[in-house]
Amino acid sequence: MAIVNITINGQNIQAKAGQTVLQAATEASIHIPTLCHHPALPPEGACRLCLVEIEKQRALQPSCTFPVTEGMVVHTQSPKVLEARKFVLTMLFSERNHFCMYCQKSGGDCELQNAAYEEGMTHWPLQPNWQPCWVDATHPYYVLDNNRCILCRRCVRACGELVGNFTLGLEARGAKTVLVADCGVPLGESSCVHCGTCVQSCPTGALIDRQGVYLGKEAQFERVPSTCVGCSVGCGIEMLVRDNQLVRIEGNWQAPVNSGVLCEVGRYGSLHRGRERLTTPLVRKNGSQQPVSWDEALDFLAERLGPPPKRMSKRVAALASTRLPAEALYFFKSLFGDQLHSAMATGIEEEATTGVQHSLIEKDVSLNGSLDALKAADCVVAIGVNLLDNHQVAGFLVKRNLPKGTQLIVIDPFENPMHGLTDYALQPKRGQDYALLLGIMAGVIRSGMSKGKLPSGFDLKKYTSRSVSKTTGIPAKTILEVARLIASAQKPVFVYGKGITQNGSTKVLRALIALARVVGASELVGTKGKANSLTAHRYQLDKSFDPQGYKAVYVALGDDELSPQLMKGLDKVPFLAVQASYASPVTAKADVVLPVGMWAEQEGHYLNMDGRLQVAQRGLQSPQDVRSNLEVLQAVAGHLGVELDSDWRQALGQVKG
Repeated sequence: MAIVNITINGQNIQAKAGQTVLQAATEASIHIPTLCHHPALPPEGACRLCLVEIEKQRALQPSCTFPVTEGMVVHTQSPKVLEARKFVLTMLFSERNHFCMYCQKSGGDCELQNAAYEEGMTHWPLQPNWQPCWVDATHPYYVLDNNRCILCRRCVRACGELVGNFTLGLEARGAKTVLVADCGVPLGESSCVHCGTCVQSCPTGALIDRQGVYLGKEAQFERVPSTCVGCSVGCGIEMLVRDNQLVRIEGNWQAPVNSGVLCEVGRYGSLHRGRERLTTPLVRKNGSQQPVSWDEALDFLAERLGPPPKRMSKRVAALASTRLPAEALYFFKSLFGDQLHSAMATGIEEEATTGVQHSLIEKDVSLNGSLDALKAADCVVAIGVNLLDNHQVAGFLVKRNLPKGTQLIVIDPFENPMHGLTDYALQPKRGQDYALLLGIMAGVIRSGMSKGKLPSGFDLKKYTSRSVSKTTGIPAKTILEVARLIASAQKPVFVYGKGITQNGSTKVLRALIALARVVGASELVGTKGKANSLTAHRYQLDKSFDPQGYKAVYVALGDDELSPQLMKGLDKVPFLAVQASYASPVTAKADVVLPVGMWAEQEGHYLNMDGRLQVAQRGLQSPQDVRSNLEVLQAVAGHLGVELDSDWRQALGQVKG
């Protein structure tokens, strides 16, 4: 990249061609105050606080939008700049009712207040008009207070350009302009998806997090970078911790997977507030659970599990949450699969979906396509997946590109929330996905638009648009239009989920791979379920769970929950042991309960849906008598007299750094 030589405040700086003055100054550690600017958003130039004086320019220029040029001379602290900066702040304070003493962001967290203090302002040069603005407290997670809004539009742009939801906007004009949701409906009744990106983007107290309000200032928090374990996307997060309390969760703007964007589950659902913690081991005595010491609980458990058998045994079945770190899952496999020789050591997810895609070996099509492919795709085909309810951040990557021209095709026999966003919403009859894909493939080839060879094993002669229409219920004209749309795309990407893999068959997935080859798509993005479901597959922990005939079942639940189907399967188990963070129906059934740390109290590694190995850090200390999932599995092995293999990384195989 070309280098440009500029001067800022007398300091010679080498900047990159194409950078703005603000970007060059920031890299050189020269502070220019901003309000509407955010590094995750395109420059807006709305607030004018970042005005600078550039020699040979007739007027002051916004540094956030003005590009650098060779020989440019910039002044950020000249009298003209300081006067303009103070005037901008004066007008901002006068437009609304900024009662700082009542605002939870006052005292270091408000960018408007901090900018004023930087300019030596201690009072309002102009009195506000004292006209109250409306406050919206209908949302379950945050409050909108227009009295504190400076109309910077950071929240509006974050909602639209980062999330692709376009819920927020501005209504009216001039001094009466206010922030609204949709067409002025209450925020709690709007199309908001509860991701909280707007709140994290807000520079003032206009949007506040109602759960973490008044629990501390930024300077009082410890920021712990980690990885979200809500699903297999693996978003980067920051835990804001004070006095061993998780106050709130924010997206990490530097994270390679999500670039700061989180969904409702990652930001709010992971707080686990309202669930009863388990803090001491429990053993069932005389029909009721009694608190005991760790040694007593482990001795009791070891006595019931018995010594390790020398051959395959149906004595102990074991079930592990795929939210556990890779290290804990490997110890689980080593203990129950390798040492106790259990034929039923598996993961918690009901269907062995991950293994379906990995049973196929493809040289020219990646089944672990990168999420980055969604950011650059000009056509996205989603089949058997609902990205608005599951793996939402992946859905955000698709939604935000739709206004830019990205085409969206959804194939799902059921009602899918994405149908309202699509160019084509195809609802074939149940079980007819295979025929539809072959019909689309035949349409591409017959139109002469194919970019790759049809793989062997597919005979498309009988899959005419007319015959496929009769089979699937999709009009023949629509099938041909969809085929041409996909074939004409320069960067088509296919996203698939449990809808085509949950029955364990590779038939539909093979057809999808063939279609990808024909249209020249090099990547298929597959959603994997829970945080470490890909890890569970690589450790062979992806069998369907059936405890019938086993004398004991061990459940490494962590902070997860069992589905009703799995719960029902445990009804007649003779002996049940559970290691868990929270009280639940399954712990109430257990003969032994071992308390373990929740996700924020443990550390370990997670392999996300596109094969990226990431680290989760410990942000909180567990209660005194609570151990980590890893420590509990080690302790169980110790009481059984067996040694566990700890080489989890080698067993995981190839990963992305």
